[in-house]
Amino acid sequence: MAVAGQQLGPRAAGRGAGVPRPSWRSGARASYEHQWLLYSRTWRGSIFTSFAQPALFLVAMGMGLGSYVDAGGGAQALGGVSYLEWLAPGLLVSSVMQGSVIAATFPVLAGFHWIRRFHAMHATPLTPSSIAFGLLAWIVTRATLVGAIFMVVIVLFGAAVTPGIILTVPVATLTALAFAAPMAAYMSTQRDTSSFNAIWRFGITPLFLFSGTFFPIEQLPEPLQLAAWLFPLWHGVDLGRALALGTVWENPPLQLAHLVILTVVATAGVVATLVMFRRRLER
Repeated sequence: MAVAGQQLGPRAAGRGAGVPRPSWRSGARASYEHQWLLYSRTWRGSIFTSFAQPALFLVAMGMGLGSYVDAGGGAQALGGVSYLEWLAPGLLVSSVMQGSVIAATFPVLAGFHWIRRFHAMHATPLTPSSIAFGLLAWIVTRATLVGAIFMVVIVLFGAAVTPGIILTVPVATLTALAFAAPMAAYMSTQRDTSSFNAIWRFGITPLFLFSGTFFPIEQLPEPLQLAAWLFPLWHGVDLGRALALGTVWENPPLQLAHLVILTVVATAGVVATLVMFRRRLER
């Protein structure tokens, strides 16, 4: 065993020389199961931010403010639908994105610094890539779950114009991954929440307000419209709304551009997370 440890190096010996590694898929499954077990014990604490808060926004903005918008002839400006029907798919995408960003911040900090959970997992035969992929896969699962429940709420409120509201859920999940994956990569380099607080105040919240969720971005000055184009949220909101309202074929090149941009950003974020987890755990 001593010879084997010398041949493998101190890090490999410390992680258990001679212990067979699981396949990458099995390791990712184990990491994903760990995230699921954690959530099964803590899900009650996320009910308000994940489900109740978006529903309150839907009531306050869609039915409260929406009654004034509709009374002022807003339906004509919104393509013949009520403000509630116009707001609902955009709010679904934005809310799922916000929840996923939170899931990619505090758990990552805890995993590397506060609890060092990822280091403990890496002390087993799990690889950094398996740990990172399991985390991202869980964020995708949680985003899909939250989006699906919110979609049911939209249907119950009578705000679903077409069955295309179902397709808004995967769009919301893709948008969430486009934000959560880069955030997880970034948070793996941090030691406290100070930078995240700044990102939330000056990044996530302004995007939530000015990316087409509550009003068309055409109402914004041109520099802010350009800024909306540069971030994934407006692309997710506009694509999700087009699918939900059945207007996706009115401008197919634009909707395809939305899908491509979201996919590219999400893919780049996943790659960045895998790289950063490997650097942090194998150095």
